Amino acid sequence: MKVPDAIERVLLDEETIAARVQELAAQISADYADAEDLVLIGVLKGAFVFLADLARRLTVPHHVDFIALSSYNRGAVSMGAVRLIMDTRASVTGRHVLVVEDIVDTGYTLDYLLRTFRARQPASLRTCVLLNKPERRRIEVPIDYLGFEIPDVWVVGYGLDYADRFRTLPYIAVLKREVYEQRSGGTEN
Repeated sequence: MKVPDAIERVLLDEETIAARVQELAAQISADYADAEDLVLIGVLKGAFVFLADLARRLTVPHHVDFIALSSYNRGAVSMGAVRLIMDTRASVTGRHVLVVEDIVDTGYTLDYLLRTFRARQPASLRTCVLLNKPERRRIEVPIDYLGFEIPDVWVVGYGLDYADRFRTLPYIAVLKREVYEQRSGGTEN
């Protein structure tokens, strides 16, 4: 596959991602071996590829649901305001919930999700995050299952986008700085 011109470099190739997703699925399957009602909640749109690959590799019974949020950002810095765009379809009360997120940077979105789901009284609540950018953290959030820690760079591919482009790249790549700096009002992921 040809790498688009907007890409600076591939950060995580397909094989590396697939191997880590398999490891995460094995750990989650072991941890939830006795759970009868596991619900994976994917955060749209970014987590859809990761969630699909993870769900297919789980060996325990599970359900899949989705939630969509919008973060209000000013420039490249998140101001912490999060708005619910689409809620889950099924109740999570009394169920084991695993929130599946593509990336955690400031922590505001995941914090909002955890507060929202705790109020719904699940049997348990954990998080599975593909990418973590600890350098950008503004609020600490628990990450129970982590794919990769990455530096503070703008990444695309494997569900992550820039201006709704590059989501379906099979790898995770660093976007060239000039691509996202030329567009005013862009937000860093």
